[in-house]
Formats: sequence, C-alpha cells, structure tokens
Amino acid sequence: MPEYPALVMKKQEELTILGEQVRKARMNKGMSQTELAHTIGKDQPSLNRLERGRINPSYIYLLEVCEGLEITLIELLEVKG
Repeated sequence: MPEYPALVMKKQEELTILGEQVRKARMNKGMSQTELAHTIGKDQPSLNRLERGRINPSYIYLLEVCEGLEITLIELLEVKG
C-alpha cells in the first residue's frame, strides 16, 4: 500500500511537534541531552534525533523519557501555545 505525500508530511509534522515538546520539557528541567540520555539509559544521538523529529519513538521510549524528566506522558503531550 503506497503512502500518500500528505500523510507522510502530516506524520513528519507530528514527530517534529513531539520532538519540540521533549526538548521544551528537558530544558524546563535544566537538563542537557547528555544528562537525560544517561538518566534513561539511551545515547545522546538517539535523544537528539527524537528532539529533531527524525525518529518515531516507541511508547516505551516515551515513557522512559517521561520518567527521566519526572513528568507524565500526558504532560509531555500537552501542546502549549
């Protein structure tokens, strides 16, 4: 089944928004990418790709990020302003 350009673009937009939310939450906690990555047992380049919307993270990966940031998944996904 072929992917349609509009759907591919929408997915990329959503991943970019998610990455921005992760970055904002991390910065609000005063953590570097390296610190957060170390806290959750991931490598910094992987976290960087997440924040840039370059990967489609698993549910478990997002839960690990939230645990490292001491926030809930709902808090992470809330789009503010």
